Amino acid sequence: MFWGTLSDRWGRRPMFIGCMIVLSVACVGLALVPTNAYWLLMLLRCLQAAGSASTVALGAGVIADIAAPAERGSFFGMWNIGPMVGPSIGPVLGGVLAENLGWRSIFWFLCIAAGVCAIIMVLLLPETLRALVGNGSIPPPKAYRPLIPIIGRTAQEADDADKPPRRGFANPLRLFTYPDVSLLLFFNALVYSVFYGVTATISTLFQPIYPFLNETDIGLCFLAIGGGMLVGGVVTGEILDKEYKRIKRDMIRKAEADPEKKIRPEDVTKEEYFPIEYARLRLMPAFFAVYIAACIGYGWCLQAKVNIAGPLILQIIIGWSCIAIMNSAQTLLVDLAPNHGSAITACNNLVRCSLGAACVSVIDLIIKAVGTGWTYTILSLICVVFSPIYWVLIRYGPKWRARRRARRLAAGEKK
Repeated sequence: MFWGTLSDRWGRRPMFIGCMIVLSVACVGLALVPTNAYWLLMLLRCLQAAGSASTVALGAGVIADIAAPAERGSFFGMWNIGPMVGPSIGPVLGGVLAENLGWRSIFWFLCIAAGVCAIIMVLLLPETLRALVGNGSIPPPKAYRPLIPIIGRTAQEADDADKPPRRGFANPLRLFTYPDVSLLLFFNALVYSVFYGVTATISTLFQPIYPFLNETDIGLCFLAIGGGMLVGGVVTGEILDKEYKRIKRDMIRKAEADPEKKIRPEDVTKEEYFPIEYARLRLMPAFFAVYIAACIGYGWCLQAKVNIAGPLILQIIIGWSCIAIMNSAQTLLVDLAPNHGSAITACNNLVRCSLGAACVSVIDLIIKAVGTGWTYTILSLICVVFSPIYWVLIRYGPKWRARRRARRLAAGEKK
C-alpha cells in the first residue's frame, strides 16, 4: 500500500530502486541474524517482504502506464509470470542452496540478486508514470532518467505547458468504497487463498505420502504448478485481448447498423459505452469450473495416495486455471482504476495475501480433522458459494462505473 501509493504520485522508477535496496539490506540482516534472536528474524522478514512484495504493485502500475486496454490482457499475462511462477521456482533453488551451502546462503543469494536488479534498474529502467512523462514523449526530470537510455522513446525537451498536471496523494483505501472493486477483490482473494493452500502444503503432504522424495525432489514438485501458471499466463493474456477486440468489433457493427446513430463507431471503446466487465469476465465461468474440479480432484488423489503423476498433473491444471482467473481479475481492476494502477494492485495484494495467510494458518488443522480430500472440497465449495459475484459484476458493474463518472464530472464542474 505504501510503495504503490507513492509510485502513483512520485513515479515508478525511484520506488522500484528503493524496494530493491530495502530487500537487499534486509537479506543481509537475515543472513547474519543469530539463531536465538527469533524476534529479529521476524522483523527482518517483514522488512524483506516490504521490499519484495511491493514490486508486484509497482509492476502493475507500469502495465497501466504503457498498455492500452486492447492489449492490457497480454501485458498482464507476461507480467504475471514473475509474481506467480517465482514462488514455484524459489523452493527448488532454496532446497539446493540449503542442502549444499546451508540456509543462510539463501539470503546471500537473494541479496546479490536484489542488488543486481537495483543496478540494472538504475542503468536501464525508464520512468513510465503518465503524470510525469505523458505517453513517453515528455522527458522526466534528470533524476528519473536511466543512465543508459536504451528503453523507451527518444524525446526532445518539452515545454512545461505540454506536461500533464502532477497528481496529489490519493488515499488507496478509498478504492474499497467502490462496490465493484471490493467484490472483485474479495472473490479474487478467495480463489487465491485456495491456491495458496495448495502450494503451502506441497511439502508437508508429499513427504509422508511419497517417502521416496528427498528435499530437492519435493522442491522440484513445485515446478508442476509453476509450469501451468507460466503457460496459462501467456495464453490467457492473448485470450483476454482477443475477447476485447471481438466485443469491440461487434459494437462497431451494431453502431454502423443503427439508423439512429446513438453511438459513433469510433466512440465504442469510451468508458461510458464499452462493457469492460463483460469483456474481461465472459470466460470466467469456464476457467472457474476447471479450477474447482482440479482442486477437488487434487485433494482426493492425495488422500487415496495415487501415483505421484496424478497430483502433479492436477497441479499443472490448477496453476493454469488459477492464473487465468487472476489475470482476468487483475486486468479488470486496472481497467476500473487506470490512474491508480499500483494502488489498486496493492489493495489486491492486501486482501488476497490476508485471506491466503488465514487459509494457511488453519489448513493443517482442517486436514487433520477431516482429511485432505474433504479439506480441498470444502475450500472449493466456499468459492462456489460466492461465484455469483462475477455475474453481479457483469450486470451492475457498468451502472456503478457510470455513477462514479457522474460524480467526477460534477466535481470537475464545481472546480
